[in-house]
Amino acid sequence: MKDSPVNALFKQLIDLDKSKSQPLYLQASVQITNAIQRNYLTKGTMLPGTRVLSKLLNVHRNTTVAIYDELASQGWVEIIPNKGTFVIEPEQKKAKIKATSQKMNEVFISAKKTGFPFQESFHLASTIQFSNTKYSINDGKPDLRLHPVHQFSRWYSASMKRKTLINKWNRSDPFFNSLFQTQLCNYLNATRGFHIRPNNILNTRSTEMSLYVVCQLLIKQNDIVLVGHLSNYASNMIFQQTGARIKTIPVDKNGLNIEYIKKHYVKHSIRCVYICAHRDYPTVVTLSAARRLELLQLAKEYGFAIIEDDYDYDFQFEGSAMLPMACSDANGMVIYLGKLGQSLFPSFQTGFVIAPENLISEAKNYLELIDKQGDLIQEQMLLELINEGEIYRLTKKSIVIYKKRRDVLCNLLTKYFLDNTQWEIPSGGLAIWLEFEPKISLLKLAKEAEKNDLLLPKTILYQDKNTCAIRFGFGHLNEEEIEPVIKKLKSAYDKVILK
Repeated sequence: MKDSPVNALFKQLIDLDKSKSQPLYLQASVQITNAIQRNYLTKGTMLPGTRVLSKLLNVHRNTTVAIYDELASQGWVEIIPNKGTFVIEPEQKKAKIKATSQKMNEVFISAKKTGFPFQESFHLASTIQFSNTKYSINDGKPDLRLHPVHQFSRWYSASMKRKTLINKWNRSDPFFNSLFQTQLCNYLNATRGFHIRPNNILNTRSTEMSLYVVCQLLIKQNDIVLVGHLSNYASNMIFQQTGARIKTIPVDKNGLNIEYIKKHYVKHSIRCVYICAHRDYPTVVTLSAARRLELLQLAKEYGFAIIEDDYDYDFQFEGSAMLPMACSDANGMVIYLGKLGQSLFPSFQTGFVIAPENLISEAKNYLELIDKQGDLIQEQMLLELINEGEIYRLTKKSIVIYKKRRDVLCNLLTKYFLDNTQWEIPSGGLAIWLEFEPKISLLKLAKEAEKNDLLLPKTILYQDKNTCAIRFGFGHLNEEEIEPVIKKLKSAYDKVILK
């Protein structure tokens, strides 16, 4: 007996590959769905029985049962007991958009522009530059290749399989939340000198999200925000988007100039001061202990908040890291922004805010609006990594690697750029502040470097009347990659000088 047309069609269209990681029933269901979408199998077509299909595909009958169950769950087929399995048309395909005859084809094309006005913002313009160059310099990001992929695959899988995970997703679990917050507090108290409780901390997906939430609570239109000269472009974008008026303050070898604030501003005229106290962005200088105390006292006297962004506290190579200003804040003037897990993939990192309880309470309410679900798997993993001491061990291992890379970079700069640049060897962090003397056009340098297969993003170039420098991030480059990068940079520099 010859095969029915449907059986013959199945033999032609369905090709299962047992070497693939995708289950066979999913491979088959996807291919049958494709046949229905292309009208090879029309509405009302009776499909082969599960026993017949198992012979056609040379698979176990349980697999064919799973194939039809999958198709039924998506609405492609209807299984009628004692009658068979029939192709149906999914509900979402029944309602079709009607259009005038002149524009029938346009209903299948997405509109490029809205038919209504909306507020555009130049503050949020993307800073990402695309390039096909082999090498690039960034502003000091970690090397994701150091992430322990296989270990984390096991931990992630274990977290996903926990029976309690669904319950945590379906309802708020205050015990779990308090447990994670407690462990995070314990870790930060032990490593950063805090004396905080869970009510003093809010965890977010990133430092940028932390700053955005804080700004929504803190800043109103035309509020004055003081930042260091040059400052962090990403934080400036957030301040501008919330309506702040940004004013810059001089930065010297001891950090932010506090006397300048006293001289040019009066009480209650400042809403907040944004600082990177541990390592200024982009110059990497540390705010001195004397100026920290001076700034804390001035904040109390003038009534402004201090936003302390400690973006790379974990990467301290020599000596002890200077403790956050928030540790010495007895008057509730400091809002501390930090990040945990910088040695991990970005999806496993978490940002956090440390502040007085009343502000954290309001921040949690705001976060509930924009990120209600959060990431329970991430929190579960970080909870276990903190418990097992793995976060601490990964950080220590990465510090050894990054310190070697810093030393290699500084040695090569001495070899190739000694007479043309100035820099200080940083005690930590993943970037150095490289100043060119005599001054050159950094845009021309970037253009020549790109011709030489090296990308210098505009976000690392700092040039004005008094400044000609780049923030040279080295963390993402291994020791073998640093030398060709320096050679390419020197070649580009020489071409700019000769022009």
